[in-house]
Amino acid sequence: MTDFEGAAQSWSLVAFCSVVTLTLLLCVITGPDREDLDEFYTGYRFLSPLRNGLAIAGDYISAATVLTVGGIIALCGYDGVVLALSTLLSLLLLMFVLAEPLHHTGRFTMGDVLGRRMPGRAVRITACAVTLAALVPMMVVQLAGVGQLLGFVLGFSGGAMRTGCVVGAGALMITYAAIGGMRGTALIQILKTVILLGSGLVVAALVLHTFGWSPRALFGAAAQHSGAGPGYLRYGLQFAGGRYPAWDMVSTQCAIVLGGACLPHVTMRMYTAGSTRQVRRAMSWAVSAVALFMGVMTVVAVGATALIGGREIAAADPRGNTAYLLGARAAFGPDLSRAEGLLFTTVTTAIFLTLLASVASMTLACANSLAHDVLARTGTAPLQEMALARLSALGVGVPVIALAVLAQHRSLQPLAIMSFCLGASAIAPALVLGLFWRRYTRAGLLCTLIGGTTTVLVLMTGTNLVSGTPQSAFPGADFNWFPFTTTALVSVPAGFLSGILATLLTGRRARTRERNHYETVEPVILAGPAHPRNNEQTQHP
Repeated sequence: MTDFEGAAQSWSLVAFCSVVTLTLLLCVITGPDREDLDEFYTGYRFLSPLRNGLAIAGDYISAATVLTVGGIIALCGYDGVVLALSTLLSLLLLMFVLAEPLHHTGRFTMGDVLGRRMPGRAVRITACAVTLAALVPMMVVQLAGVGQLLGFVLGFSGGAMRTGCVVGAGALMITYAAIGGMRGTALIQILKTVILLGSGLVVAALVLHTFGWSPRALFGAAAQHSGAGPGYLRYGLQFAGGRYPAWDMVSTQCAIVLGGACLPHVTMRMYTAGSTRQVRRAMSWAVSAVALFMGVMTVVAVGATALIGGREIAAADPRGNTAYLLGARAAFGPDLSRAEGLLFTTVTTAIFLTLLASVASMTLACANSLAHDVLARTGTAPLQEMALARLSALGVGVPVIALAVLAQHRSLQPLAIMSFCLGASAIAPALVLGLFWRRYTRAGLLCTLIGGTTTVLVLMTGTNLVSGTPQSAFPGADFNWFPFTTTALVSVPAGFLSGILATLLTGRRARTRERNHYETVEPVILAGPAHPRNNEQTQHP
């Protein structure tokens, strides 16, 4: 029932090639038609709230979300559903706490936001370094996943073929970012979100129909076939083999809730809205889309366990990363009609497009930060800065491709977790303290960014995701000295405390100067600049 063969493979190959052609065409048509920084970095804020909301949702729903969270739901049941809810909670946190201040203070990058509060080149360079540290690991995960996805769906297992797929997808991501800019990548994200939601709703409906539209029957069958029995529907299955399963769960939720929505490729969408009202409406659409998809993903992943069993899912991938695809395939039954084959092809195409779109947006965020915050200086001509941004996309993309080729045969979970932990431990404290604490100083900001990042990088090497278990990145080694699976329980307090202590230890004169500067920019942070961009404009969604 779960074999991908025959017509399904042929249709998938045709669909993948069509998607590549269509997205490249979109980037060429919608990319900047003149050398204008606002057009490249923000697309002139041309998106309506609905389209901007779909683009935000597309950035937020990465392949790691679909594949990793879907796998945890399929194998661990209750714990996976809680993780999906935490993912949604993270976006709500962005919506209610940070979205409007980010829109008010940011122009192109996170360095602009922090630089508005703490002007200076050191702040911008550090912000760029943290942006790269947070996004490059996630880009490696997404890019390596392209080879795994194509190998799984199209049925090839050769290392050379997978490497070729990774290199080809990497070349595409550089092209999307360099040619399309913000507008091109936004349209790709919108396309991806619509296809992912549309195909997912159809599959979820088929799964529910199989169980008489009864969620209780669906979850009961999943528990019966999961291999865990009633434990599938109770707390604690995900980290049952760990030393401190309860604390592991808390640490993971902390990393997801604080880190997910603070990653720079998500926050950069806040700068593309035309007004404060449009930010609020766009975030409402984004939250609605993500909530809908989390429900769809839960039904499909639990359906995979109910229809084919937890043992078969784990046999296909020990971490369950193929559960979403297996659930979609099982929902159509053992024999695919032509219509069912086309629908299943839409599902595989949505996952493929998710991988490409996510990496393209992250590449753009890294390239923008590198060009705007580090390479460009005061007085740099717009034409020259755009050239720097495009070269930066190449400069970021090539090493990421090389790392993805090297990492594709290892567990990629440590890299994905590290990105979320960096977002929670360095970026989230810097944004919260920088935007809302009057006494915060430049030394405090730098210590927050550097201290949070260093803590994550040091602690992550000692987790069981890196070594000590058969599913680790280095299963043959054992330097697992850190007691928790993720670092957030320690690194998030370390990030906040680094900034607070450095601020308190700063001289009184410097604190007074920083507070006076904050009072001058506080109206901008809380209410927005007196600028036409912030005027309310009537647009149709």
